[in-house]
Amino acid sequence: MKFRSRCWKFGDHVDTDVIAPNRYLTTNDPQELVKHLMADSDHEDFYKQVRPGDVIVAGKLFGLGSSREHAPLMIKTAGIAAVIATSFARIFLRNAINIGLPVLENATLWPELAEGDEVEVDLTRGEILHARTGTLHRAAAYPDFLLAIIAAGGLVNYTKHQMAAPSPASKPSSPRSARRPSSSAADP
Repeated sequence: MKFRSRCWKFGDHVDTDVIAPNRYLTTNDPQELVKHLMADSDHEDFYKQVRPGDVIVAGKLFGLGSSREHAPLMIKTAGIAAVIATSFARIFLRNAINIGLPVLENATLWPELAEGDEVEVDLTRGEILHARTGTLHRAAAYPDFLLAIIAAGGLVNYTKHQMAAPSPASKPSSPRSARRPSSSAADP
C-alpha cells in the first residue's frame, strides 16, 4: 500500500482536545464533526485547507488525552491518508487502526520536514521518502493482517468481511471422506 502526499506539520503533545475539541462533540455525524478538526490548533482553518490524501506529521505523543474515537474518525473523514509521528498515545494508535487510519511512528522525519513538503509512504515496507530532501525514513512495516484491516476501512468492516466469507471447515466433504467406517469385520 503506497501513496504520495502533502504534509501538515504539528508539534509535540497534540492531544485529543486539540484534534477534536470537546465543545463540538454534540453529534456523531462524521461530516459535521470534521468541520471542527484541529480547530484549537495553530491551523484553525485546517478543515477548509486540507485535501484528501494529505498526511499529518507530528512530534511526540500525538493523540494523548482522552480515549475518544472522534479524534481519529475526524482525521479519517477529512481524507487524511496517514498520520506520521515521533510517537503516539497508545489509545489513539489503537483507535486509528480500528477505524482504518494508517499511523506510522518515525522520529527522523519530523525535524527536517517543512509544512507542505511531500512524502511517499509505503506501508508494506515501512518506508517514508521525504521528496524534498530525498531522505528515506523507516517506520515499522505493517503486517499483512493490519494491512487487511486498513484496506477494509477498519476492524468492524474487516470482521464483517471475515464473517461473511466461507470458512474452510464449512466446505462440503467429498463422498469418500464422508463414508463411515464399517462396524462389521465382513464389510470391505
